[in-house]
Amino acid sequence: MPAPKSPGWLDWHPSPSVPRFTLPPGTVDTHCHVFGPQARFPFAPERKYTPCDGGRDDLFALRDHLGIARNVIVQATCHGADNSAMLDAVRASGGLARGVATVRPDIGEDELRALDAAGVRGVRFNFVRRLVDASPAADLAAIARKIAPLGWHVVLYFESADLPDLEDFFASLPTPLVVDHMGRPDVTRPVGGPEFTRFLRFVEANDVWVKVSCPERLSVTGPPALDGETRAYTDVVPFARRVVTEFPDRVLWGTDWPHPNLTGHMPDDGLLVDHVPHLAPTAEQRTKLLVTNPMALYWP
Repeated sequence: MPAPKSPGWLDWHPSPSVPRFTLPPGTVDTHCHVFGPQARFPFAPERKYTPCDGGRDDLFALRDHLGIARNVIVQATCHGADNSAMLDAVRASGGLARGVATVRPDIGEDELRALDAAGVRGVRFNFVRRLVDASPAADLAAIARKIAPLGWHVVLYFESADLPDLEDFFASLPTPLVVDHMGRPDVTRPVGGPEFTRFLRFVEANDVWVKVSCPERLSVTGPPALDGETRAYTDVVPFARRVVTEFPDRVLWGTDWPHPNLTGHMPDDGLLVDHVPHLAPTAEQRTKLLVTNPMALYWP
């Protein structure tokens, strides 16, 4: 019997619009997930939420609808450290997907090499306490040391207010770092203020790539990407544009489909594609953001 969805859960948009903006050939969605399907890939007993199904076939249908060429499928926290659903999707992609796994500190070299052969290129460390239980820094450092010889990177998910307590640990890790969703800045504060500037200087000082993703998760005043809105999430745009301008060779983009744990609205994924030119106004910026940079990181 499938577990019921978490109360108030918002399912992914059933009929996203056709984007007005044509993505450049070879565009990579570097941040998406698969949920189940639960009947085949049960959710982890320790999960903090129970989502709807959003399996590989749904993801690949959205990829083709939006004009995306490749995906990087990030392990969803609802599946814990059981990477089966993510790996199944990566294998089914015919080489058009890579994976980011969740692993435990006791993982062995043989298992890591099997993940690498399957298409995994990184592990995710989640520091958002409402989503996962905190892991000791020593355990995470041990994982980073194990994956470094494979050339993998560490994907970091944290909230901006926590960066001062975490940045020394992040800087000590022996791998490249990829930051989800610009480190979740508080977009009600000035883009030139001390909090976001501290994040930018952290990026500058370390081997860090930044995803300018999830405006729907960061926005406070919107407007939301719904009903044909062509200038969505205007409060997030200055933050993303500053990252794209300062670090054009180290920025990435992703849809975050199926958009877990949203509470206010579920965006139209076609309109999220139409949001891209607001973040990266020039063709050169967009090519780096969508094609050159992710290919260098995931398909070198």
